[in-house]
Amino acid sequence: MTSWNLAFVWLLDPANWAGPGGIPARVGEHLLYTIVTLVIAAVIAVPIGLAIGHTGKGRALAVQLSGVLRALPTLGVLLLLALLLGLGFGPALIVMVVLALPPLLAGAYAGVDAVDRETIDAAKSIGMTGWQVLVKVELPLALPIIIGGVRSACLQVIATWTVAAYLPLGGLGRFIYDGLAVQNYAEMLGASVLVILLALIADGIFAVVQRLVVPRGVVVGRASDVRVRSSKRLATTSQSTTAG
Repeated sequence: MTSWNLAFVWLLDPANWAGPGGIPARVGEHLLYTIVTLVIAAVIAVPIGLAIGHTGKGRALAVQLSGVLRALPTLGVLLLLALLLGLGFGPALIVMVVLALPPLLAGAYAGVDAVDRETIDAAKSIGMTGWQVLVKVELPLALPIIIGGVRSACLQVIATWTVAAYLPLGGLGRFIYDGLAVQNYAEMLGASVLVILLALIADGIFAVVQRLVVPRGVVVGRASDVRVRSSKRLATTSQSTTAG
């Protein structure tokens, strides 16, 4: 039998779907880790991104900070924090939050920054305060790109939480490390398939949400285009700042 056949045999084995170490339990742990990470990262990054996009202040700092955070080696930082803080959920959560911050910050900033200035001027001309402009005009129009940032962060976090099982922790990464220890490659490959499926399902859900949050009368391109435009906008801003 090929490795793929063995992996699907492992996936279909009823024994792997029962107990605290079964597939449903590990998927639930993986989802819980991902949700906690995204919530904490969003609480930190989204307000900062909205403030930068609304005021126009701190753009250069946001671009540089995003670049620095993206460049950090995840596994290296994870092992360093584990040595400093000990094994457990805390060090892994810190690393995953740091990983999720750049796309969330970029999405929030780029979303607000992309709002047509004429629309904002029209809102101010009818007497809206700065806070009202942000909440009632900029935020609804920026929401598709903000969700695009959450979508990108979610995919990265789902994939990278498998690495955190090294500490050790639960989640789908547990299958990969346990399988590696006993050279059970069918288990490792089966767990990898589960991670891929989980990422694809999450991506599909966020793609639908991204479409649903588009205000009436506003046309938005494909979700992938939204993420690309956001990245290009940040890169252009970075180049302009450097040139200045």
